[in-house]
Amino acid sequence: MRDVCRGLMLALALVAAPLSAQEYFGDARPDAPELAARGQLPVGVRTLTAEHADQLDILRYSDANPNPRYSRKLTLEVWYPAQLQPGQKEHTVYTDVLGSGPNDPARPNTPFTFNGRAARDAAPQAPAATAPAGGYPLVIVSHGYPGSRLQMSYLTENLASKGYVVVAIDHPESTRADKAGFASTLLNRAQDDLFVLRTVAAWSQPGSGHFLSGLVDADNTALVGYSMGGYGALNTVGAGVSPVAVAFVPGGKLAVNQQGNAQYEARRDPRIKAVVAFAPWGGAHKVWEPAGLAGVRTPTLFVSGDQDDVAGYQDGVLRLFEGAVHADRYLLTYQGGRHNSAPNPPSPAMLANFDDFMSYAEPVWDSRRINNINQHFVTAFLGIHLKQQPFQPYLDLPPLGADGTIKPDPGLWKGFPKRAALGLAWRHLPAQ
Repeated sequence: MRDVCRGLMLALALVAAPLSAQEYFGDARPDAPELAARGQLPVGVRTLTAEHADQLDILRYSDANPNPRYSRKLTLEVWYPAQLQPGQKEHTVYTDVLGSGPNDPARPNTPFTFNGRAARDAAPQAPAATAPAGGYPLVIVSHGYPGSRLQMSYLTENLASKGYVVVAIDHPESTRADKAGFASTLLNRAQDDLFVLRTVAAWSQPGSGHFLSGLVDADNTALVGYSMGGYGALNTVGAGVSPVAVAFVPGGKLAVNQQGNAQYEARRDPRIKAVVAFAPWGGAHKVWEPAGLAGVRTPTLFVSGDQDDVAGYQDGVLRLFEGAVHADRYLLTYQGGRHNSAPNPPSPAMLANFDDFMSYAEPVWDSRRINNINQHFVTAFLGIHLKQQPFQPYLDLPPLGADGTIKPDPGLWKGFPKRAALGLAWRHLPAQ
C-alpha cells in the first residue's frame, strides 16, 4: 500500500511539474479547448525601447521637492506575424530574472532562461491578406507587481500567430529586477499604457521608417493586464480611482487618475476596444467606488481564481465584475485557483525556492491547462471585438459549475472536449 501511495504521489508531481527546458510554454495539451491552438502565421519577436520624457518621479517626491521629473524608459517586447527566411526557425531564448526586487538575499535577482516559439528579429509579414482594415489589431500587455514583459509569453506568441501585433511592457520600478515603491505602480500604469498606444500608433504610420510602419491597426486595440496590470487597464479605460486611493500616493498625486477629474475623463482613448483583466488588484482595497467602476464602458473579460488571496475574489474581482455596470463583461473563474491565473508555468530554475515557484504556480491547477484555457477565451473575446470574427458562440455558455455541484449531464461548453470544462465557472452581464 505504501508503494502504491508513493507511486501516486510521484505521478501527481509529474503532472503538475513545470515544463522542461526543451518544451515551449503555451503548447496545447491533449485536452486543450479548440481556440487554444496556435494560429497559422509564423511569429517574429523584437525587443524595443520607448522613452516617456518629463514624467513625475513620484518616488523622489517630498515637501521640499514637490515636482521631481524624469524620463521613464520602457522596455517593450513585440511579437508580430513574420515572414521567415529560408532556414529561419521560430525559436528564441528569453532571459528573465527570479526574485521580488533587488537587494533581497532570500530571493536574489538570478537570471533564468526559457524557450520561445518566435523568430528573433524576423521580417514582418505584410497584413493585407489577413487584416483588410489595413493592419493587425494591437494588443498591449501589462504585467503584475513585480513581474516582467515576458511572464505571459504563452499568450503573446499565441495571439501573434493569429494576426495581432502584441506589445508587452516592462513597467519601470515594477519589474522583478527593479521593484521599487508601490506609489510608482499606482500612478504610472495608466500613463504607461496610453503612452505605448500613442507610440506604437506613431510607429505604424506610413513613412515612419519603423519596422511596424503599415503593420498595426491601432484603432483596434486591446489591453491585457495581470494583477496590477489589470488595475492599470481598468484605470486606463475609465475606472477612476476613489478619494481613498488618492491618499495611497504622496502629495495626492494620484488625483490625476481620479473619478470625476475632468482631465482624467478626457484621456479616455476610443481606440481601446476591449480589456482582458486577469486577477485585477484593487477591488478589495477601496481603490474604486461604484461611480468609478461605472466609468468603464469597454467590453471586459475578467479572469480569476475563487481563492485569490492577493486581489481577493468575493470582495475583489467579483466586485469589479459586478460593478462595471456600463460595460458588457464576462467572468471566467478557476474554482480552487489562487492569484496566478495569468503567467507562464514555473521554469525549472524556480524549483529551488518555494517563493519563486509559488509566484508562478497554482496549488491545485496545472499551469499548462490554465494557459490553454486562457488562450481559448482570449482568442474568442478579442476576435469578436477587434476582428468581428464569429466567435460569440464560444462565449454563450451554460453556467457550468456556478452552483458548485457536478450534474449528471452538465452539457458541453463549445470548443471543450467532454469533461474538460470541469472546475470552471462562467458568468456574463450585459451593459446596463
